[in-house]
Amino acid sequence: MKNNSILMQNKGCKLLNGDSFEYIHNIPDKSIDLILTDPPYNLSNYSTGNIKLPWRSEINNDLAHWDKATFDPALVVDDFIRILKPTGTIFAFCSYNLMGKWHQVFDDRFDTFQFMVWHKTNPVPKIYRAGFLNSCELIVCMWNKGHTWNFISQKEMHNFIETPICMGSERIKNPKHPTQKPVKVLKHIVEIASNPGDLVFDPFMGVGSTGTAALEMNRHFLGIEIDKNYFIAAKKRLKTIQTFFPYNKLPVDTTRETAKKPLKKLFVTKTS
Repeated sequence: MKNNSILMQNKGCKLLNGDSFEYIHNIPDKSIDLILTDPPYNLSNYSTGNIKLPWRSEINNDLAHWDKATFDPALVVDDFIRILKPTGTIFAFCSYNLMGKWHQVFDDRFDTFQFMVWHKTNPVPKIYRAGFLNSCELIVCMWNKGHTWNFISQKEMHNFIETPICMGSERIKNPKHPTQKPVKVLKHIVEIASNPGDLVFDPFMGVGSTGTAALEMNRHFLGIEIDKNYFIAAKKRLKTIQTFFPYNKLPVDTTRETAKKPLKKLFVTKTS
């Protein structure tokens, strides 16, 4: 597989355009401080079709083609645990239909399995007034004793966060990602579950929202995205962030001997 990647070393950032299920094997053991990601929800299977309206853009119930491919948390559990530091944590967005699967494969592998709720203050309206507005999304959280945890205050440490969905200048218009997450939500997680200089990893990077949150909070970032258009948008977006890391390389040990591909390829910029 062609390695389309970019290393923005002065920003402490490495982006890879490819299949995360393949590239993740190159990441060394116990090298990641925080896995913060938004994998497919597989909600397209429940869609009754998009709703076209004369006064606004159509309501997207089908999401995108990539949401139709089955995502099973069991496919990532072993590698997530392998690459995570003993002090690391995992936060993954999900929906009601996959919550049980996440719990089934991760609960007995970690000391703690919890969840957060993101409440959207401006959800898509329910045009036909049948059922509830889809105003909440879930975030599963896993960690072991001794994990990094920056307790802010009793008021701010509820497992509930409330923000609007991405709007205005924050929303990437081209390409438009149907599940782009607000940076405010991601920054909250980055703040409590990592420290400055830590390495944040997102294997389903999309248009780079996790990377934006990480870099703006002085964390390193490693992101993988399979869609070429999303990858280009993320690269363009992260290049605009004003930050600098006085390090020779990303803080990852590259001595792992059992990698399926030479580790040096993961941290060398491809020019073609």
